Amino acid sequence: MKTVRLTMAQAVVRYLIAQKSMINGKPEPLFAGVLAIFGHGNVTCLSEALEAVQDRLPTWRGHNEQSMALAAIGFAKAKLRRQMMIATSSIGPGALNMVTAAGVAHSNRLPVLLLAGDVFASRFPDPVLQQVEHFGNPTISVNDAFKPVTRYWDRITRPEQILQSLPQAVATLLDPADCGPVFLGLCQDTQAEAFDYPEVFFAETIHDIRRPRADKGEIARAAELLKKAKRPLLIAGGGVQYSLAGEEVLAFAAKHKIPVVETVAGRGVMIHDHPQNAGPLGVTGSSSANALAVEADVVLAVGTRLQDFTTGSWTVFQSPDFKLVSINAARFDATKHLAASVAGDARESILELGAAVGAYTAPKAWGDKARSSYAAWNTTLDACAKPTNASVPSYGQVIGAVNRFAGPKDRILSAAGGLPGELVMTWKVKTPGTFDVEYGFSCMGYEIAGAYGAKMAWPHAEVITMVGDGSYLLMNSDIYASVLTGHKLIVIVCDNAGYAVINRLQTGKGVPGFNNLLKDSRHVGEHFSVDFAAHARAMGANAEKVVGIGDFEAALARAKKSDRTSVIVIDTDAYTWVPGDAWWEVGVPEVSARAAVKTAKAELTVGKKKQRAGV
Repeated sequence: MKTVRLTMAQAVVRYLIAQKSMINGKPEPLFAGVLAIFGHGNVTCLSEALEAVQDRLPTWRGHNEQSMALAAIGFAKAKLRRQMMIATSSIGPGALNMVTAAGVAHSNRLPVLLLAGDVFASRFPDPVLQQVEHFGNPTISVNDAFKPVTRYWDRITRPEQILQSLPQAVATLLDPADCGPVFLGLCQDTQAEAFDYPEVFFAETIHDIRRPRADKGEIARAAELLKKAKRPLLIAGGGVQYSLAGEEVLAFAAKHKIPVVETVAGRGVMIHDHPQNAGPLGVTGSSSANALAVEADVVLAVGTRLQDFTTGSWTVFQSPDFKLVSINAARFDATKHLAASVAGDARESILELGAAVGAYTAPKAWGDKARSSYAAWNTTLDACAKPTNASVPSYGQVIGAVNRFAGPKDRILSAAGGLPGELVMTWKVKTPGTFDVEYGFSCMGYEIAGAYGAKMAWPHAEVITMVGDGSYLLMNSDIYASVLTGHKLIVIVCDNAGYAVINRLQTGKGVPGFNNLLKDSRHVGEHFSVDFAAHARAMGANAEKVVGIGDFEAALARAKKSDRTSVIVIDTDAYTWVPGDAWWEVGVPEVSARAAVKTAKAELTVGKKKQRAGV
C-alpha cells in the first residue's frame, strides 16, 4: 500500500479537500472554506497546513469565534446542508466561544465542522496556557463542553486516529437524520506528529445526500389515517427544504386539496400567493393557520420537530378527533408526540404516501375555509404594513417597506428578539428558499454573522438582515468582516431602545418593566442612545440613520446601488406588534404580592387546560 508522510494537521486538511458534494449534478467542494482565528493551539500546525492550500480551501479571518461559527451556519443553511464551512479556534476561551454556535447548529439540525486546539496529549508541559484543569479527571479540557451540543465529538490524541474519525465526522455532517455540528479537538502536540497515511485515504470522494425510504407499513398506516380525514392540515417544516422536497410536497397538497401551513424553519417552502398557503402556524403565526389547526382532525407534519412556538405549547390542536402523522428523516423527531411515525426522507415519503392515498381529496368546504381565513389574515397584514408619516414606525411597517423593496431572489435573515415573530407573520415570500429566521435556538448574534455566511453562499443576490439594537450591541464585528472581504450586506438596525419583546412578555405576565428597555434599566443621568450609524461607519460600512418610512425607503435604494455593506438605522416602536392569537406557556410565579401576576397565573391555569395530554 502506498503511503504519504504527513503531519496530522496536514492530513486533516488534505482529507477535507478531497471530499466533494454533488450539487445540481456537479461535484463541488464539500467544504467551501475555513473561518479561522489562530492562536497557540492551532497556529503553528493547522495554519501551516491551511496556508499551503489557499487555492483549494480558502481561509477567511474571523473576528469573534462565535460569530465566525454562526457565519458557517448561515452558509450551510443557505446551501441547504449540501455544502458547509469549517470554523477553527485555539484552545480555551476561543474554543468555548464556539459552544453557543454549536448549540445553534444542533437545535436547527445544521452541519458545521468545528476544529479547536486541545491540550497536549503527552501532558508533559501541563498546565499549558489557557488549560482549565479538572482536579478529578486530567483527561477533561474545556472542549468537553461541546459534548451536549454536537452530533459527533472526538479528541485526536494520536495522528492515526483520524483514519477512523474523519469519515465518521463527514458521514454525520451529511446524514439527513443525524445532521448537526461535529467537533474535533486537535491536541497541540499531535497536530505536529507525522504518520505514514495510506494514499487511498485522500482519494477524491463524491457524496450524495442519502434518501432513506420509510417502512411500507408506516406509509400504509399514515395513508389510512389521511383517507379518513375530513379536515386535514399539512405542516411544512425545515426538513422539506433540506430534502429539496418543496415541489413534491406542494404538488401532494394541491392534488389532495389539503391546506399547507409553515413552521419558522419551514417558512419559504411556499411563495406567499401559493393556492395552498394558509399562513405560518403557532405563536409567531397567522390567525388563519391557527384557526385551521383548532379544527384539524388529521395533521400531516413533514420535516418538523414541532417545537412549542409551532404548537402553541400544544394548545393549537383542539379537535377531539385529532391524529398526528409525522414524516421525518430522524426517527427521534418522527416518533414524538404520540405521532403515527413515518421515518424517512421527506421527498420520497410524500411521493409514496401520495400513491397510497390514491384519489382522496379533502372536502371542498375545508379548502374554502382555508382560503377565506387566509384572505382575512392578509387584510390584517396589509393594515400592519401600511406606511404612515409616523417618525417612529412599527416593526410591521419597517418590514413591509423592506418586503416591497426586496427582489425575488434576495435573502432575508433575522434571529432573536421581536423581529423573528414579526418577520414570520408579515414577510411575503417571493421565491422559495429566500427566508432565514433562526428561531430553533433563538440566538442573539446570528443576524449579522449568519448574513455574512449567507452572502458567501449567495454572492449574486442581496442579503438583507434585520437586527435589533440589543443584538447589534451583542455581536456586530462581521460588519467589518463583510467590508474587509467584499461580501456586501444590507443591515437594518431597528432601534427600539432595549429588549422590547422581552419587556412585552415581562409586563404581560404582571411584572413591571424592569431591566429590559433602556429607560427601565439602572443608569446614571439621562438615558444615552448609541449612535449605531457612527459605529458602523467606523467599521468601514456605509451607514445612516433615517426617520420615518419615506426616508427609510430612500436609504434602501441607496444601499442597493452601493457596492459595500450598508447599515440603515431606524427608530421603531417598542409597543406596537402584529397581532397573534396562539397561547405560549411560560413560568408564572405561584406566589406574588402583585395582583397583575396573580391574574397572569390564573390565565396560565386556564391555558394549560387546553394542552393536549401525553404530548
